[in-house]
Amino acid sequence: MSDTDRAETPPPLDGYIIYDPVDPFENDAGPFHWRRLDDGSHHFVLRADHRHTNAWGVVHGGLLMTMADLTMSVTAKAEQDDAYVTVAFNCEFVAAGHEGDLVEARAELVRRTGSMAFVRGRVQVGENTLFVCSAVMRRIGKRGALNKDKTA
Repeated sequence: MSDTDRAETPPPLDGYIIYDPVDPFENDAGPFHWRRLDDGSHHFVLRADHRHTNAWGVVHGGLLMTMADLTMSVTAKAEQDDAYVTVAFNCEFVAAGHEGDLVEARAELVRRTGSMAFVRGRVQVGENTLFVCSAVMRRIGKRGALNKDKTA
């Protein structure tokens, strides 16, 4: 998928945007659309299409893991430009999603220390839970500073 295709992918719900329009992997896998809810939590959505499914027509587990990891990483942040990496990820597949489903992901911050965040999440279609997970995330700095270090 080209950058132009990603930019033209309409959100499945009004008021949603692509969370990180420059992330090549997440946008090729999704793209995942995001909105901050009134309660301050992050809500990610994806309309599953044929390219998101496996040979059995079920939404691919790797896609669910990517969506959950993104959601938990964003939830871990104290500030928007914080950068986190996943150091531990646990998950259970509970049910299957299918082409055409509106897949939704939310996460909850359990605890944040100076350098670590403990997060748990859920991916669902409507009231049907597809996937539950938890992660330990490590803060590695600020995104702008990391990008500057790469170019130096």
